[in-house]
Amino acid sequence: MSIMLTELTNDLRGTFILSVISFVLSMLLTPIYTFLAYKYKFWKKQRTNSTTGEKLTVFNKLHANKFKRNIPTMAGIIFVISIMFITLMFNLNRGQTWLPLAALAGGAFVGLLDDVINIRGRGEGIAGLRSSLKFAMIAIIGVLLGWFFFAKLGANSVNIPFFGDLTIGWLIVPLFAFAVVATGNAVNISDGLDGLAGGLAAIAFGSFGIIAMLQSQLLLSGFCFTVVGALLSYLWFNIYPARFMMGDVGSFALGASLGVVAMLTNTLLLLPIIGIIFVAEAGSSLIQIFSKKVFKRKIFISAPFHQHLEATGWPETKVTMRFWVIGCIVAFIGILLALAGGSI
Repeated sequence: MSIMLTELTNDLRGTFILSVISFVLSMLLTPIYTFLAYKYKFWKKQRTNSTTGEKLTVFNKLHANKFKRNIPTMAGIIFVISIMFITLMFNLNRGQTWLPLAALAGGAFVGLLDDVINIRGRGEGIAGLRSSLKFAMIAIIGVLLGWFFFAKLGANSVNIPFFGDLTIGWLIVPLFAFAVVATGNAVNISDGLDGLAGGLAAIAFGSFGIIAMLQSQLLLSGFCFTVVGALLSYLWFNIYPARFMMGDVGSFALGASLGVVAMLTNTLLLLPIIGIIFVAEAGSSLIQIFSKKVFKRKIFISAPFHQHLEATGWPETKVTMRFWVIGCIVAFIGILLALAGGSI
């Protein structure tokens, strides 16, 4: 028993050292980013039109005060650099951390292009890459990483809680790509309030880090807690009123990487539970778009769902805090299901 306790202590020590280093490094990089952001005016442009083409009157009214002050975007580059540096230097492993790191870098690249176009673009409407192009680029990344997951790591099954593994062969590749695309877009859609996406992502990565540790995937667990440490640094500055925003470079990086982590822990079906707020946010946007195109009417006052709650009178901070609470509760539920359902 004492030997097992010693091993667990060593595992925890290594994992949390990575998390602390990540936090400190992100803190040290923040002043550099802040100087550059204000010098070169990384101001996020306010959207004027929705994806369906109409004016965003409710959104612009809700966030009018926020866009009156210049808030830099692309701050996600801080935690992306921190996570990549620490993983490459101390925690790189072909079987456990290469894929989530590649997804992080790939998602960050797509998001960075979108952010740069948003900052430098002078057109009206939706500033940035077209949604279809972003979707295609993330999908290509997902397929390539899914192929590596199948062909090089030998993965060919998905765990069904309480029933065991279901072998699906090469279909694991499109399933992997779907996880990357869906989670990447869901986190991106959720990044609309100060501290919201960053806090929810930290909770999700923390829960998957615990699951990975219980599965003895210690390096993957270390990666997850490296992300948590970097996000805690980001949240120090991003909680209301935010000094800066992560931008698409951060949200796509986090979302794509989170989807990969779910696949590597073979807990994909727990991802919609642990990330239920992400699901609700993305789902509300899809429902709104479908309803407007088919029925010519809106289901929500404004979408995604956090904007609907704001429009009904909820303060921004209340929405964020309550979503965090829900995120913590479903994270505990996800870990319990992983323990009880045979994922560990």
